[in-house]
Amino acid sequence: MEPLPQILLLTHGGWGEQLCNSLRMVTGEIQGVMEIALMPVDTLGEFYQRVEAVVKAMPHGSLILTDFIGGTTSNVAARLSADYPVAVICGLNASLLLEALDRRDAGPLTDCVADLVDAGRSSCLDVVAHVRQLQQPQ
Repeated sequence: MEPLPQILLLTHGGWGEQLCNSLRMVTGEIQGVMEIALMPVDTLGEFYQRVEAVVKAMPHGSLILTDFIGGTTSNVAARLSADYPVAVICGLNASLLLEALDRRDAGPLTDCVADLVDAGRSSCLDVVAHVRQLQQPQ
């Protein structure tokens, strides 16, 4: 049996850990999710080495979630994805992480990247307009 895909969070300042702490309030314990924080004192080389050490041990089909495109977190993840069997999605949010956690049991997360991107994208909405739409008579 294939090992469960893992999820690695790469964030500036370490807010990925706080996101996991918040999700534990909803889901209970979360397994197979790691976070590596890029801190102001880190050099690019140091951060790259820390991330590569984790990524090389991740099972096939694992996923890296980063905070935003164009930053060091996404650039390092993109570079490592060329050498290791992982997918990379930027735009980390709670809904995206929950969807990835739900889909892990079905197989490699690398097989559902488009669906995960859609889940993250669809979770960003105008709440006031959404509530108004729900209140409209059908």
